[in-house]
Amino acid sequence: MNKSEAKKRIEQLKEELWRHDYLYYVKDAPSISDAAYDSLKRELLNLEKNYPEFITLDSPTQRVGGRPLEKFEKFIHRIPMLSLQDIKDDKEFDDWEVRIKKLINRQTKFDYFAELKMDGLAVAIIYKDGTFFKGATRGDGVIGEDITQNLKTIKSIPLKLNIANLEKRLGRKIKEATIEVRGEVFMDKKVFLKLNEEQKKRNEQAFANPRNAAAGSLRQLDPKITASRQLDFYGYQIMTELGQITHQEVHQFLVVLGFRDNTHNQFCENLDCFKNFKKKIEHLRNKLPYEIDGVVATVNDNKLFQELGSVGKNPRGAVAYKFPGLEATTKIKDIIVQVGRTGRLTPVAILEPIVLGGVTISRATLHNQDEIERLGVKIGDTVVVQRAGDVIPAILSVLKNLRTGHEKTFKMPIKCPVCGSKVIHRQGEVDYYCSNENCYQTLRRQIYHFVSKGAFDIEHLGPKIIDQLLGAGLIHDQADIFALSKDQLMEVERFADKSADNLIKSIEQVKEVTLARLLYSLGIRHIGEETAILLFNKISESDKIIKNINQVINFFSSKSVDDWERISTIGPVSARSLVEWFSKKENINLLNKLERFGVVIKPEKPSTVRQKLAGLKFVLTGTLSSMTRDEAKAKIRGLGGSTSESVGKKTDFVLAGTDSGSKYDQARRLNVKVISEQEFLRMIK
Repeated sequence: MNKSEAKKRIEQLKEELWRHDYLYYVKDAPSISDAAYDSLKRELLNLEKNYPEFITLDSPTQRVGGRPLEKFEKFIHRIPMLSLQDIKDDKEFDDWEVRIKKLINRQTKFDYFAELKMDGLAVAIIYKDGTFFKGATRGDGVIGEDITQNLKTIKSIPLKLNIANLEKRLGRKIKEATIEVRGEVFMDKKVFLKLNEEQKKRNEQAFANPRNAAAGSLRQLDPKITASRQLDFYGYQIMTELGQITHQEVHQFLVVLGFRDNTHNQFCENLDCFKNFKKKIEHLRNKLPYEIDGVVATVNDNKLFQELGSVGKNPRGAVAYKFPGLEATTKIKDIIVQVGRTGRLTPVAILEPIVLGGVTISRATLHNQDEIERLGVKIGDTVVVQRAGDVIPAILSVLKNLRTGHEKTFKMPIKCPVCGSKVIHRQGEVDYYCSNENCYQTLRRQIYHFVSKGAFDIEHLGPKIIDQLLGAGLIHDQADIFALSKDQLMEVERFADKSADNLIKSIEQVKEVTLARLLYSLGIRHIGEETAILLFNKISESDKIIKNINQVINFFSSKSVDDWERISTIGPVSARSLVEWFSKKENINLLNKLERFGVVIKPEKPSTVRQKLAGLKFVLTGTLSSMTRDEAKAKIRGLGGSTSESVGKKTDFVLAGTDSGSKYDQARRLNVKVISEQEFLRMIK
């Protein structure tokens, strides 16, 4: 290959690699495999090595390169990077629109462009003759830092703009040699979780949230570290006049030039439309694969926007509605202990109330003594609390530098806080338990569980009604629910004729129950919903048909730990729990009482067809966008698989949605395969 041929081949390879970068990182539609892409890149690297005079700044090989910097140089923004005024409610939106209409002082129709407010870092990128030239942080809006080398490592930022495409759209040549694009650098939630797992393995400090992780990654003096962090980018403004008439057109131009555009952004013909957009995104927020902290309304007409000008550091023509934060700091006033249905003691932090994610939070679970010691939590500490979606608030960390010396160390009690019985610590477990199996709180929680959705699912019978029935002495255990009469209910406060009829009807409707639901409803330690279904399937496969509760007693009472362990996926802990539960007289009496009060086993047959997920065990974590987790579990079971609430060595797949938590981390530690929702949908198609 001569010099002329090498130059031509280098240009061809660059064009091809740019195209595949665009398809992969912008359009999310790769057209060749990673291996094929790597092969093209290797060829380009070799040619550039042999012909270094043909290396250009826009070459895909130049994304990561150069020595680590000693420091970041200052960068002065030609046009200041303004910040947005925050709006907190609909009235402030209305007031804002009234103000800007008065400023224009003429009859003008206002429409808006609605965007997600990414929780990342604002940056400016400058292209010269279509090629990436400089990149900088926002800084104070006037002076930022030159982070050119780091921004070049972000593959959703094109190194070369597709000027020809924009010229074709405009129908004219673009004369402007310099084009400035502004946007937000951010980190995907899954990338963030993976990064923190790697930090832990290296015994390094974990990042508090994706925004901090993105900021830390952008400020690395070595661009190779930034490249490894898999940052992402969405553009939101073109500072150069290219003929864009509206802000919506700005986003269209960005796509034409080769940038990704957020598909949730939309045109709004009026402020009511924007308010609806805000509500929709607020509801969708926790399902997004990235963090956002609000939405932005921008006057769509660029001429009007410019005419409105700015006040201080805020443009008048755009505002941001900030969503309530999902993390905040507060103080621990006390740590109390709750007793669950299995007698397990759970420490709970009582907090100075804070508003988090739009909800007032006054308590957070501490799980167990081991978690308290891991966090180093003391009563009186200032702590960082997190709430994501419907997840129970959790304490992330302790701000130990704010201690006064009056904080108190917490230890698990030696006596049950409800009944005063001795607290026991079972060998091999981190949890503590009340030794009294007749503890009032344990019974109360067992009845809550007995009527819950996965168990008997009795409509109109919630915790408050159960507490009333217990207080009135109408029920003493789960079985007594089926002996209730309307006359008895009418004696209870707040029950009227119709409400009493509704509850009695609900109770009658569930007297026929499947074996799996019955087993789950009993609240046997370590026998969750999925294990109960597994037991039913295995019993049915052995051609053993259980038709009534008496047969349940005879069958389960005859089994040893070894018998249960022979059943696939039933471990020794679950096996011991089953044998222990069915060996106790009071439990057998409860089952006999259920049968006496009319509870019968509903006949049900498992599928005998070998299905595509047969034998596979799944754990679900995070939020799914196309279905609920219960629906996903049903699909897995319907195709012969099983699900579990905890990740173990026997787990085949962890299905990770957005806001994935500790189960995702555990899967990484145990080398369990983690699949996305899209992979799962392909699997069950």
